[in-house]
Amino acid sequence: MTATTADTVPAACPRCRSGKIEVRSKSPVAGVWTVFGCPTCLYVWRSTEPEENVNPDKYPVAFRLRPEDLPDLQVVPPIPARGSSS
Repeated sequence: MTATTADTVPAACPRCRSGKIEVRSKSPVAGVWTVFGCPTCLYVWRSTEPEENVNPDKYPVAFRLRPEDLPDLQVVPPIPARGSSS
């Protein structure tokens, strides 16, 4: 897989490999950059990012997610109750 060009929607999310990719924004000057987003894992990236940020095969293994694991992940860290001494 090669780096994304500004006008080409990627086939898969680099982080979770979902095929549901959305165009979030485009540069004011046509064809310079595009911002893509994955509604599955909420990863967002620009078409101008380095290969390891846009290519699912080169995305760092430590940061990859599996869509089937997402419902079990903690969404927000717990916030202690006000006045709690933790």
